[in-house]
Amino acid sequence: MNGYEWRTTWLTRINPSLKLILTLALFIVLVFIHNPNVLVLFFAGSTVLLFAFSGHPIRYVLLYTAPFILIFVSSASAMTFFGQGETTWFEWGLVHITEESFYRGMHLGVRALSFAVLGLLFALTTKPVLLFYSLMQQLKLPSRYAYAFMASIRMLPIMVTEFQTLRHALAIRGLQFRGMRGLYQKLKFFTIPLLAQAIRRSQRIAVAMEAKHFTSQSKRTYFYHTGFSMYDVAFVSIMSLLLAGSLSLGQYQWFVGVHDVRHYQ
Repeated sequence: MNGYEWRTTWLTRINPSLKLILTLALFIVLVFIHNPNVLVLFFAGSTVLLFAFSGHPIRYVLLYTAPFILIFVSSASAMTFFGQGETTWFEWGLVHITEESFYRGMHLGVRALSFAVLGLLFALTTKPVLLFYSLMQQLKLPSRYAYAFMASIRMLPIMVTEFQTLRHALAIRGLQFRGMRGLYQKLKFFTIPLLAQAIRRSQRIAVAMEAKHFTSQSKRTYFYHTGFSMYDVAFVSIMSLLLAGSLSLGQYQWFVGVHDVRHYQ
């Protein structure tokens, strides 16, 4: 991409397996947090990490986070518009907005945003190849599974290129499909060649992996070696402090006067 300058930061040097486990653990912890103030503080801290240390240009990070607005609206609107409560703010037909449903909807929306920020932070700072190598070396994932995943990821751009080639060939030949029969013919035109090429490539990859003894249980050597460093300690410490600080400061009414949306009346 022209003008896209990606730089390495301390977040990209963290062991991918550790980053994956800690991210999943934070997902689980956030599910059991019902204080909106805590979630807002955690979301703010995670957003600072994303924009400051992802290593990607700010304008592109803003572009990546643009769909977060849709995530927030879709997560919060159902609970806000159709929730239950005693203090009615607005009611029209099926739409019933109460003070309680509003806070619960905002709570769900901020939780979804926190999930999205953590997921994007992991995706932007983790190289897929190093992730699979780390899974093999630190978490003892069998090499035949890891390398199969990496091979499938490498095949995706090839399949996209083949799809574009078929589409251009269809346009050059001037073929037009109309109606349900045309839709079936168009689907067959794309599906059969792509599936045939995928089967042939899969067969070649399987034979090559078997020839290299990927099915054996012998100890293998790796082109990339992953391990642990002080960056991992720093990451665990920062995320632990962020979570602990959010839980502690969230007891004060920074944003809303609600400490538990489940029992808010």
